[in-house]
Amino acid sequence: MNDATASPKGLKESVGRYGVWSAALRADDPERRDERAGAVAELERLGFGAVWLGGNTSAQDAAPLIEASERIVVGTSIQSIWEHQASETAARFAELEVAHPGRFVLGLGVSHGPRVEGYSRPYSTMVGYLDHLDKAGVRPGHRVLAALGPKMLELSRDRAAGAIPYLVTPEHTAQARERLGGGPLLAPEFKVVLESDPSRARATARAYLGRYLELPNYTRNFLNLGFTDADVTGGGSDRLIDAVFAWGDESTIRTRVDAFHDAGADHVALQLVEDDMTSLPREGWRRLASLLT
Repeated sequence: MNDATASPKGLKESVGRYGVWSAALRADDPERRDERAGAVAELERLGFGAVWLGGNTSAQDAAPLIEASERIVVGTSIQSIWEHQASETAARFAELEVAHPGRFVLGLGVSHGPRVEGYSRPYSTMVGYLDHLDKAGVRPGHRVLAALGPKMLELSRDRAAGAIPYLVTPEHTAQARERLGGGPLLAPEFKVVLESDPSRARATARAYLGRYLELPNYTRNFLNLGFTDADVTGGGSDRLIDAVFAWGDESTIRTRVDAFHDAGADHVALQLVEDDMTSLPREGWRRLASLLT
């Protein structure tokens, strides 16, 4: 028996109900290091419990943000198991855990076939990776999996502290909670466009969503949720856009976020989507924090 069943409660308390998902915070441009440090410190003051670093990230990316803050949890969302050796991952995790106990969560995923040369048997490869982490002392309660399908959700229940599904709906969250049971952390990512005009909001969302619709893991999951081939082509139908993005006035956005908690999420990782995704949307994060209080 591993310790995954004993530790998720503490992790749930640490990350709280809301977090921020950001690829810009993981950028490695040294000239923007102070800007990133200031941003994560502000996110902590705003009351967010966690920062999830988008893209293929590692403990090395998380360390500067942890050092720039006092309490906020920083997680990878996700670290690809194909691009980081388990032994290296365990060593970097151990260093960060010694320096800042409980502040780093290792989010792992199998990435996508079109992005990985030699991609095969992702589930078995993940099982083997977790075996290596176990032997190296990275306990299940310190890691979460980017799980979409049933088998990976069950693995996140049995071999990790929970799941961090990306690009999902409240319907998926309800299904994931049923499969996970009540104990493990369930922390879906959810995209927000702070725009009330339907045409502008959907245009911003569609421009961002298109890249993900080229990846079969996501399109297959949408089809399993009842969407059609027409919904997942052309950048996504209005129906799909409205399901995987929150937009509108503050009350509408809050209601959409609440739907994930109502479906069984413990924590929602909120990603602000704007036309420029390279900058840090600090004013947008302030607005987001305000509407969540």
